[in-house]
Amino acid sequence: MQLLKKTMVLLLVGALMAGLVGCQSGGGEAGERGEVKGTIHFGYVNWDEAIAMTHLLQAIIEDKLGYQVETTQADVGPVFQGVAKGDFDAFVDTWLPVTHEAYLAEFGDQFDLYEDPVYEGARIGLVVPAYVEIDSIEEMNSVKDKFNGQIVGIDAGAGIMRTTETAIQEYGLELELVKSSGPAMTASLASAIDDNEWVVVTGWSPHWKFARWELKYLEDPKGIYGAEEHIYAIARKGLEEDAPDVAKLLKNFKMNDVQLGTLEDYINEGMDPVDAGRRWMEENPDVVDSWLK
Repeated sequence: MQLLKKTMVLLLVGALMAGLVGCQSGGGEAGERGEVKGTIHFGYVNWDEAIAMTHLLQAIIEDKLGYQVETTQADVGPVFQGVAKGDFDAFVDTWLPVTHEAYLAEFGDQFDLYEDPVYEGARIGLVVPAYVEIDSIEEMNSVKDKFNGQIVGIDAGAGIMRTTETAIQEYGLELELVKSSGPAMTASLASAIDDNEWVVVTGWSPHWKFARWELKYLEDPKGIYGAEEHIYAIARKGLEEDAPDVAKLLKNFKMNDVQLGTLEDYINEGMDPVDAGRRWMEENPDVVDSWLK
């Protein structure tokens, strides 16, 4: 009898453990079936829209298409190089025709650029709080002390940093471009606004900071930062043959201001990026289905 009881207990424990493992194997259809087609590897940069879009795609690809997804954060130069070499399958935050033009010229023949933009109407430039009393880059030298002689930038390899270096030369600016990161830039912006101080940062749209604070772009009479840009996805050569369903998703993937802003807000509120992606998926099933068709 004792042996029978022990056997029943062990069987019960084993069943419970199997159930727990099954619950942890994945959050969607692929996890429930236990089927994994392979691994898709995204490179991404520490920019808010890149984080949001990459991890939304991770949730869709894992839950709807049945792949495991890995993501690697790096500076923008190594990400382009990684896609060109095949170390990354895709990158979904390529700004053209200006911001990432140099990377396209260097690596463009080594990866596929999908022609339909992920996001339309993107913009880069120098951004200040709305209360700052100048409106043009040409006025910056006259108030450089109010900016502490600095332009707060992001990571060194970013296209907007290269363009800002050009702007400093072309406008003869007597301010230093300070390298940091996307989060450090927004932290500097938040701190200055809290104290009603002047600050100028390298800024871009889409970005949640425009929803949170009243900001403005400084006018760029020389056109250094270019006009509106579009954001595109790039993929390694051969992805369409190896994972045609993933390539089709990337070609159909497109977000507008409201969609992307909502997703970014979930992450800024403290949600894990993949959890935020799954929440967005649940709230926008028709949009997700249209990307998968």
